[in-house]
Amino acid sequence: MTGDSAKERILCAAEELFAESGFEATPTSRIAERAEVPKGLVHYYFRRKSDLLAALVDRLPDERIEPATVVVPGDLAGSLRRLVSELDRRFTGSLGLSHLLWREADTHYVVREALADRFQQLVRLVRAVLVAASPGSRLATADLDYASGLLARAVSHRHATARHSGDDRPAEFDGELTFVANALNARADPTGP
Repeated sequence: MTGDSAKERILCAAEELFAESGFEATPTSRIAERAEVPKGLVHYYFRRKSDLLAALVDRLPDERIEPATVVVPGDLAGSLRRLVSELDRRFTGSLGLSHLLWREADTHYVVREALADRFQQLVRLVRAVLVAASPGSRLATADLDYASGLLARAVSHRHATARHSGDDRPAEFDGELTFVANALNARADPTGP
C-alpha cells in the first residue's frame, strides 16, 4: 500500500475488512492497522465509522454515461443493449464492493440512501437513452417513466445478484430489453413530438 494517500489506504483497508468480517465486527483500530496509519487519522478523514460506508458507495463505478455514446437513433433495443453493456463493463470490477454495500444497506441508512440516489441516477439515465433513441416518435411520459423504472430495477437487481453466479445470462436479459423496446415502439405516437 505504499505510495497511496493515507485516505485511500484507509478506504482500501475498510473495504477489505468489512468484506472479511462485516461492518459491525471491524473496529477502526483494525482499519488503521491494515492501512498502516494512526487510528486518529481514520477519525480525521471519517468522523464516524459509518462515514466510511458512505465513502465506499462513492467508489462504485460511475454510472453517469453520456446518452450519445450508447444511443443508436431509431433503435431502442440496440441503444438499451449498448447502455446495459457499458453499465456491465463498469460494474465488473466492483462485485465485492457491491456485495458489501448491499449487505450493509439493510442496517445502515447512509448506505441505503446513497444506493437509492444512485438508483434514481440510473432511472434518469435510462430515460435519457430512451428519449434520445426515439427521435421522430413520441413516447408517452408515463410509458417512459414505467420503462425507465423497470429497466433500472432490472439492471440493479442483475448487478446486486451478479456475485452469486458466474454467468449473468446476458441472452436472457437481451430478450427483456427487446421486449421493452418493442412495447415502447408499439405504443409510440408516430406523428412525433
